[in-house]
Amino acid sequence: MPELVIEGARRLDGEIKIQGAKNSILPIIAACIISRDECTIHNCPKISDVYASIKILNYLGCTTSFENNTLVINSRNILKNNIPDFLMREMRSSIIFLGALISVSGQAKLCLPGGCELGPRPIDLHLDGLRQMGLIINESHGILNCETCISGLRGCNISLSFPSVGATENLILAAVCAHGETIITNIAKEPEIIDLTNFLIKCGAKIKYNGDSTIVIQGVKKLHGTEHTVISDRIAAITYMSAGVVTSGNLILKNISEDSISSAIPIFEESGCIIKIFDKNNLKIECPSRPYSNRIIRTMPYPGFPTDAQAPVMSMNTIADGTSMFIENIFSNRYKHVDELLRLGADIKVEGKVALVNGVKRLSGAKVCARDLRGAAALVIAGLGAEGTTSITGLNYLDRGYENIETILSSLGAKIKRI
Repeated sequence: MPELVIEGARRLDGEIKIQGAKNSILPIIAACIISRDECTIHNCPKISDVYASIKILNYLGCTTSFENNTLVINSRNILKNNIPDFLMREMRSSIIFLGALISVSGQAKLCLPGGCELGPRPIDLHLDGLRQMGLIINESHGILNCETCISGLRGCNISLSFPSVGATENLILAAVCAHGETIITNIAKEPEIIDLTNFLIKCGAKIKYNGDSTIVIQGVKKLHGTEHTVISDRIAAITYMSAGVVTSGNLILKNISEDSISSAIPIFEESGCIIKIFDKNNLKIECPSRPYSNRIIRTMPYPGFPTDAQAPVMSMNTIADGTSMFIENIFSNRYKHVDELLRLGADIKVEGKVALVNGVKRLSGAKVCARDLRGAAALVIAGLGAEGTTSITGLNYLDRGYENIETILSSLGAKIKRI
């Protein structure tokens, strides 16, 4: 089993370019099939979730090429409207292909997705909204058989009971070629949603925002191909900033979006970091010899603190001066990294959705195993700050969201290798 081996307690110093956003590229890849044309996507991260999506595209009949972080997708010859079980289970966000397939053919057959087990993540909001648009859904033994009536999907008013990212994306993809106007209220407002709609508008979709939480989509007969550059990955940026903190480092992050990480910047400043934004899309972070603890961190839908950043930021608080409280409001099972951090010497107590982190002066290397994507990043961060050797297994999770992480960290001065 492959593992990362880290010789910790080495200061990180230098500059890196932040990869394209994982949570942006995946729905954009699904959206490409609606164009029934050629789309060129730049700044595409080389991560396993992208390769899993490409496998789905190729199965459906698309042709693809992926070189130098540019992905070209030609969807003119899509032949199928089903996705096999083994492809769906490779990543949790594969359900996003549902709305796209319905837009293309009016039919879809797929199973419930795989990926990280973060606790209940029901797709009821996806299915309820699609049913309101006229989709007929038969669910049996984890298989969804979906088809539209003869007239196809029709626009309607949909109000989401929770601003779900996945449901917002699926409903947008279904609505762009539906008959009439679709109005969705209480939508997710993440930057990745904006990136998806910007891509679709380039393809000919008629989409506009009405205030902060409502989107209006006028269905069109068809979309066309386009060229698009994916936004930078805000979670990757926060991950590398956290790595800088545990190593008392100084880092320059290039290709960042200040707005997208605005909820995280005060947390790093509270920990004692000095942060400067320069040349619009570059960030410099100077970290103290030992960070101060963050008093309370609550995960919330955007523009609140992102749930995906909870685990990396928890790692930097394990060696902070003081006690931090984390309140996880999005997923019920997102503290699986805690047991592994305890192996490294962290002092953390979990009760329901609350985790209390009492900072210790130092962590010590140990053998640990990642059990989800962001938890894997948290273990890497902790290993970088720990004294001695840390070995991390479960790298399949890490590779889902981080491009060449050991190469990037090595360039900053870390002693890290994959064996």
